[in-house]
Amino acid sequence: MKKLSPFHLAIPVKNLSESKDFYENILGCNRGRESNEWADYDFFGHQLVIHVDPNHQGRAHHNEVDGKSVPIPHFGVVIPWDEFDKFAEMLITNKINFIIDPYTRFKGLPGEQKTMFFYDNSGNAIEFKSFKDINMLFSTKI
Repeated sequence: MKKLSPFHLAIPVKNLSESKDFYENILGCNRGRESNEWADYDFFGHQLVIHVDPNHQGRAHHNEVDGKSVPIPHFGVVIPWDEFDKFAEMLITNKINFIIDPYTRFKGLPGEQKTMFFYDNSGNAIEFKSFKDINMLFSTKI
């Protein structure tokens, strides 16, 4: 697998102060540059920028995947297999309301993975997932 370059993603948030609290104190992201209208974060090695849009309306659409209602659009990150459960427990401790509770897909198969979905405080859907074998990340095999 080639080395991945960090992505850059800019998303709208309703309230900058509340969103800064969410990304810093709930997800544990470190803040970088900021202004009165935006702030950027180290989102697990990637650059996430939150921009104020008081009219932002999240939670618009869902698609059925494996019998679960997956929010579209969503973004997230793949975290190491041995960190997934600890991270999920931290989110539970912080009273995150999951859209899709943490669970394992394709158990015992080559593409075995753990996943969970939740919304940030502005209705942006986030997925965290983990692969038992990270080499399966871009595989076409389940």
